[in-house]
Amino acid sequence: MATIRDVAKLSGVSVATISRVINKNGYVTPETEIKVINAINQLNYSPNAVARGLARKKTNTIALVLPDITNPFFSELARAVEDAAKHYGYTLNLCNSDNEESKEKAYFDILKDRYVDGIIIASDTSAYRRHYLKNSKIPLVTIDQTPRNESSVIVTSKNIKGAKLAVRHLFEIGCKKIAHIYGPLEYKPSLDRLRGYEQAVKSQEWYSSSLTVQGNFKIESGIEAVKTLLERHPDIDGIFAGNDLMAIGALKGLLKMGKKVPEDVAICGFDNINLTEIMEPEITTVAQSIYGMGTLAVELLMKKIGESPVEADDNIHLHELDVTLIQRGSTQRGVKK
Repeated sequence: MATIRDVAKLSGVSVATISRVINKNGYVTPETEIKVINAINQLNYSPNAVARGLARKKTNTIALVLPDITNPFFSELARAVEDAAKHYGYTLNLCNSDNEESKEKAYFDILKDRYVDGIIIASDTSAYRRHYLKNSKIPLVTIDQTPRNESSVIVTSKNIKGAKLAVRHLFEIGCKKIAHIYGPLEYKPSLDRLRGYEQAVKSQEWYSSSLTVQGNFKIESGIEAVKTLLERHPDIDGIFAGNDLMAIGALKGLLKMGKKVPEDVAICGFDNINLTEIMEPEITTVAQSIYGMGTLAVELLMKKIGESPVEADDNIHLHELDVTLIQRGSTQRGVKK
């Protein structure tokens, strides 16, 4: 494989001149440029893109830091970010942190050393991580993060509205006592969905904080939460789960306990991941545009990097995408199968 030194020897110029021609940086006479290009073509020389990027401190790469790639929500988000990055001519580094701060720090060190052009973080970050990234001066966009300051760029959904849609729907189909399984409260979506639920039911005589149980966004926690809720309140007839995986767990748990869904207990989730459509019954959910969130995050990051023109409304730092309710079998009471 030919090297840059081979090109320099064949064209009779210095390596520095070859570099100026390749990177279009600095003056080179037209005659010399033609000699260099001919030598490159003759030797079939391909410049090392990584080396060129390191020299220019720009590599046309971005990174996506996820807390749990096994969660279908984050898998779909990663696909959207990858597709959008490709549209701009960028490649994607995917980093799965498993919610471990030490693992994230190791990723950040590597990404900084590799001159990654920007980072998208799809989870809330600790004070340490925010301080670390601020000092690195790497362009940053976050998804589902708590607003920290006016310079933060955040993409999220209307989570409080979505929670209210879910609870209102459960009331409309005849539910008299509705419980909520919420996610870890260090995540802004979990907190907002809990707030939406509480705002929707706090005026009911039956409302009690014991109708809420914390899960961890995984199926197993939904199964355990249902057991706890029915031990506390055997008359529960509706459950709003803070994400679809916990809703799937709630469905499994109820069926194991001999409960019929939706006849005995109706269930509504949040996210609209594909798994909700292959369950029996299919699960009603509040749909957020996961793909749209990923695409928008990349568009905003490209503006911070300088790859896209900045418009007048780009001073908006919090971008909330709308949500809709999709009714399926888990809340279709009175419908013959």
